[in-house]
Amino acid sequence: MRPVIKSRLFRLLQVPLLAYVGFCAFVGVCQRSLIYHPTHESESALIRDAGAEHCEPWRDAGHAMIGWKSARTAGQPAAPNRLVVFCGNAGSALDRAYYVRGFEHYVAGEKWEVYLFEYPGYGARAGRISESSFIDAGEKALESLAATDSRPIYLLGESLGSGLACALAERRPANVAGLFLLTPYARLGDVAAQQFSYLPARLMLRDKWDNVAALRACRGPVAMLIAGQDEVVTAAQGRILYEEYQGPKHLWTDPDAGHNAIDFSASAPWWHEVSDFLLGGAARRR
Repeated sequence: MRPVIKSRLFRLLQVPLLAYVGFCAFVGVCQRSLIYHPTHESESALIRDAGAEHCEPWRDAGHAMIGWKSARTAGQPAAPNRLVVFCGNAGSALDRAYYVRGFEHYVAGEKWEVYLFEYPGYGARAGRISESSFIDAGEKALESLAATDSRPIYLLGESLGSGLACALAERRPANVAGLFLLTPYARLGDVAAQQFSYLPARLMLRDKWDNVAALRACRGPVAMLIAGQDEVVTAAQGRILYEEYQGPKHLWTDPDAGHNAIDFSASAPWWHEVSDFLLGGAARRR
């Protein structure tokens, strides 16, 4: 090829190449705004709304609000098991009050006390939005619960929250009795690569959330519920995570549901079935 033709060809390719590199840089800088979609509201407004959801503030030892917990009437004994919920990437913790209704409906509230963890930077909680920030805050929350009393603590990770649930099970195994992962993924990098196939997504990703690696050394009971028509993380991602896990496990599939269309009605059978599996697993270990 003549030098003149080579030079012209290079100039022709230079513009789209620079545009692509610039687009990659832009996505790399903005990636957390593509992953995390928090809503914000004042603490007083959220406390007002929480009452209608049968929830009250969950505060740490320093009296800072770190989420919500199921409200108990005066004289009502504490449930023997605690469940900490880590929500998906959008909204805030109080939007997941259906977990309080669903699990407390099981045996008339005699089995579960439900906590809704608020991510830093979500709701009324200050803080930086990132994988490391979430894990640090989650570890402190588990430490606080473990210091309160000896009741077992189970974790529920919904969608993005499955990453934090798995990370805490890896880092704080003595504090985690079991996991329930709902519409989970195996690795966030794989989800990103699927959603943005035209980008080197795995290389660009700052928050890795590798659930397969996090669960590698765990052996507690893990329940998983996947949506058969999951258009966000895909059902295949959940199945990969399920197959990779080597401890006691059980899989539920809602075959016709999309990512945000799981049946959360109090009459759905999986509330009881998941509870029975997790608590039965704890009994078997004892």
